[in-house]
Amino acid sequence: MVESVISRQAVRTFFAKGTLRLFALLPLPANHFAGILLGGLAWKLPTRAKRITLRNLERCYPALSSRERNRLARNSLLETGKTATEMGPLWLWPEQRIRRLIHSVKGEQHLRGALNRGKGVILAIPHLGAWEMVGLYCSLNYPVTSLYRPPRLEGMDSMIRQGRERFGAKLVPTDAGGVRALYKTLGRGEVVCILPDQVPSAGQGVFAPFFTISTKTMTLLSRLGRKFGSEVIFCHAERLPRGGGFRVHFSPAPEGIRDADPLRSATALNLGVEQCIRALPEQYQWSYKRFRSRPPGEPDFYR
Repeated sequence: MVESVISRQAVRTFFAKGTLRLFALLPLPANHFAGILLGGLAWKLPTRAKRITLRNLERCYPALSSRERNRLARNSLLETGKTATEMGPLWLWPEQRIRRLIHSVKGEQHLRGALNRGKGVILAIPHLGAWEMVGLYCSLNYPVTSLYRPPRLEGMDSMIRQGRERFGAKLVPTDAGGVRALYKTLGRGEVVCILPDQVPSAGQGVFAPFFTISTKTMTLLSRLGRKFGSEVIFCHAERLPRGGGFRVHFSPAPEGIRDADPLRSATALNLGVEQCIRALPEQYQWSYKRFRSRPPGEPDFYR
């Protein structure tokens, strides 16, 4: 039985790595076109991703008509398809080729100014646009430590780590040891990268409004900022049309994100994520079950 599981894992790993390497052979326009085909299938077929996307948009954008929500959902799945196919190039292409993908950068003065104050910076990187590109861009230019949750397919771990760390970033696990590493990073006045819109583990986080919905929200980011006086900067990489590369955006966090009251700081964190999404809603990963954890007594959001 164990050998059978290992064998299946090995086959899936072989297929996944081969697919990523195949996508890395394509120029970015062709790569993104392949992503559009993949996302188009997810929209045409009765997929889990389509169902979750429509449910999230129904609750987060209630003012949209059914036709408008369907259009946004379809476009989001097309962009999610690009997210899947572009991982090959982003993890495997050499430095100069990655640098050429950056079309422009906006708001980077916020990050540089915060670093000059010497108290470290927390980069909040939502699942918006090409978040893998954000990590690569920052590691090419700054000393970066990022929280890392190992993949379910264990055989992919080394490939992912190598792809994300090859320009100098350091990945640390989402456990007590990883949190200690983040403390040391901020103590040195460097950059910490955290995905702020992941559902916290059981027993962690607080419920705070996100698109007016009570949403389980992490408190780690705000605690780190408060302890070290570190500024929080939001960042996302906008995916440009027709494989035209990426535009990186940096913006300051809303007031109150380091508040000692967990609910207030979590509310500010969610507001920052929401502001980023509203500027580019079709590139958010709406197929993620962001609302799967519910307050006591509330029914399953995705039933």
